[in-house]
Amino acid sequence: MSVHRFRASVQVDQPPEVVFGWHERAGAIERLTPPWQPVRVVARRGGIRDGDRVTMRVRVAGLQVTWVAEHRDYVAGQRFRDVQLHGPFRRWEHTHRFEPTEAGGCVMTDEIEYELPGGALGDRLGEAYAEQRLQRVFAWRHALLARDLAMHRDWAGGRRISVLMAGASGLVGSALLPLLTTGGHRVFRLVRREPTAADEIAWSPNRGELDGAALAGVTAGDGEAGVDAVVNLAGEPVFARWTGARKRRIRDSRVMTTRTLAGAVAGAAGLERRPAVMLNASGVNAYGDRGQERVDESSERGTGFLAETCRAWEGETQRAADAGVRVVLARFGIVLSPAGGAIANMLPIFRLGLGGRLGGGGQWWSWISLEDAARAIYFALVNDALAGPVNVVSPGAVTNQQFTRSLGRTLGRPTMLPAPAMALRLALGQMAQETMLASMRVAPARLAGAGFDWVHAELDGALADLLGRPG
Repeated sequence: MSVHRFRASVQVDQPPEVVFGWHERAGAIERLTPPWQPVRVVARRGGIRDGDRVTMRVRVAGLQVTWVAEHRDYVAGQRFRDVQLHGPFRRWEHTHRFEPTEAGGCVMTDEIEYELPGGALGDRLGEAYAEQRLQRVFAWRHALLARDLAMHRDWAGGRRISVLMAGASGLVGSALLPLLTTGGHRVFRLVRREPTAADEIAWSPNRGELDGAALAGVTAGDGEAGVDAVVNLAGEPVFARWTGARKRRIRDSRVMTTRTLAGAVAGAAGLERRPAVMLNASGVNAYGDRGQERVDESSERGTGFLAETCRAWEGETQRAADAGVRVVLARFGIVLSPAGGAIANMLPIFRLGLGGRLGGGGQWWSWISLEDAARAIYFALVNDALAGPVNVVSPGAVTNQQFTRSLGRTLGRPTMLPAPAMALRLALGQMAQETMLASMRVAPARLAGAGFDWVHAELDGALADLLGRPG
């Protein structure tokens, strides 16, 4: 068996202590995990200091494997190392080094020594694959690190904010949480059970239970009491056949959470430190089925169950706005991630070569990558110029036919088996008509006007990045 060595570096224009500090904060592992790698942190003991451990669940060759790593050789601002105690490799040692540059920046270097399982046969079969995989992973990680560091410096300007979040365990919330915490921001998660961690706060939105005065007891990152921002991402999933009971749950899960949060925000008006902004999720379904019409935030609302739900949902924020809080209504398009949502549902069929357009394929789909969805929320929280409806979509809207072809190209699969509109209506009813077959060509006018920069502005590049394919 052979000892393999891998080395990769990135240079950033910030000092080593800043780059090291980013790695030391909660959420760094989640931020550094590419979207195409199914890795989940299941347990932590400490951070990255000597003896601290993290346990992850990873998928290798279709099997779930537990990876336990222990941190060693910690020197603040200079280096740390993680060593595999149990996992998919015979041996794995990863050293992170942080060195200053003459210009005041930092060169961060990842050095890995590893042995593949299976002895000589494992080397022959896996060496080239492992090297290629590491190159792709660390190119992605280094690009994200440089982007994140610049983002926190340029957007927040050194400010540290505290955020109260509903829906932190959902698709978008699970991406937003580590993006904020690695930037040094404090996040408190609302939970519908007895809190078990210092960053959890109990609430019962169905009963309207969240006291605005209770926010005074929350300690922010700077040691002061109170929160600066409230983010509501809670809501029942819509992708299932709509019965009367499910439609009530879809509507109530949005209306009741927003009503409770807006009431708590308004009730915090007398506190010394009160929320300055409330960002509430909504959807581009607010515009209804608009055919070929191009719409933006100034366009009129549409009709239909989801459009009416969005109207009621957004309307519940008025109490916070009346209390003088800046309210952002984040109207999300289709959020793209292999971890959930539309792409996760489509991938199994498309990987088998059984995918195709939905209906006629001419309906417009407005989409955004999960990474850009999280970044857009952060951008809106720290940008005082944004208020009211904000379309959280890419500028590169496509038709369903174009989307289908792009996904097929990315996967190297044919897309010649369309799903007839009639069959979708029979199988999924009104849900299919208002989501899969509806046409919403939505422009992100307010994000673009405020200077937001998309990581994924075009669909082909977004899918390649999300699925780990060459661009």
